[in-house]
Amino acid sequence: MRRMIGRFQVWLRRAPLRSGSGFMFQVSGFMFQVWLRRAPLRSGSGFMFQVSGFMFQVSGFMFLVSGVFAQSSSYDVQVGSYIKVYSNIAVEEMKQYHIPASITLAQGIIESGAGQSRLAKEANNHFGIKCHADWKGKTFHQDDDRSDECFRKYDRAEDSFRDHSYFLTLRDRYKGLFSLPLTDYRGWAEGLETAGYATSREYAEMLIRTIEQYQLFLYDGKVGIAEKTMMFDSTDFVRYAWVAGFVPAGKAADGRRKYINNELECVVANKTDKLSTLSVILDIPVKRLMKYNDLKVAGTLEPGQVVYLEPKRRKAAVKEHIAGKTESLYEISQRYGIKMKFLLKRSGMAEGINPYPGQVLKLR
Repeated sequence: MRRMIGRFQVWLRRAPLRSGSGFMFQVSGFMFQVWLRRAPLRSGSGFMFQVSGFMFQVSGFMFLVSGVFAQSSSYDVQVGSYIKVYSNIAVEEMKQYHIPASITLAQGIIESGAGQSRLAKEANNHFGIKCHADWKGKTFHQDDDRSDECFRKYDRAEDSFRDHSYFLTLRDRYKGLFSLPLTDYRGWAEGLETAGYATSREYAEMLIRTIEQYQLFLYDGKVGIAEKTMMFDSTDFVRYAWVAGFVPAGKAADGRRKYINNELECVVANKTDKLSTLSVILDIPVKRLMKYNDLKVAGTLEPGQVVYLEPKRRKAAVKEHIAGKTESLYEISQRYGIKMKFLLKRSGMAEGINPYPGQVLKLR
């Protein structure tokens, strides 16, 4: 069905997944996966949900868009935590069963709602695998495509990951996937959809988008890739989870991704980056990078730090930001692509003073 939201056109389409019901919707060319949670509203019954920094209220067929790129969604933080907990398990499964770690993680994130679904919490089932005739273990029942369907239940989440590997390796319909390179996550995603792993016709697109949005492809490769080549570690990922809301926009000379945020081109620093090395890669003088990013010293950058390739703006795309527990004004400045002097002026704060948790900062 189609609905209009101001100048946005929204396509809403039912997309049931193995781990529960969900929706796919498209806004001006952008595709989103939505997990809905019932929440009573003062004005009547409806839903509240948040996707990658977008907050929506749904009541009947009315969508109210209250902000774009406002707050990092709690879902992004949950995904970061999920990756931190389960990435090593996915890499181990990759070593033993030749299933890309990116595919395993993406399926786990999608099918379990980043570990938050009832099936994952109560049955340790992260991949929505149903009982089937050959299952002799514990069971868990819940509604899915049909009412009261039988799902496999595990003692530990690790057992779910191992059974997922067994499930793919022992079934003929997935055999063709194992001739693909570990780095071909697109081929794996399309193959899983074709083989009927899930009922959603957008399943491959959902997997690919999840892998690319959270850079899970960095886990695909040789032993130790998770430690050696991850752009920034899981702790940093949780801290900078809002970067996932940036729009991909090509690649730099060294192959790293470029992004667009607040209509500005930027990159994300890795563990070994210095301004001097980025200057060479980006062909931008160090002094100019320092000016663009409000930096006073041309030293080592923090993993996950956003580096803009052009001057930041006077204001952000949103009106305000609520400060988190450990956020600095500089991090907020980089998050929204707003110059420090204008952020300081609007917040009424002196340089070097950080906001208190819950403080509302005006961004425009």
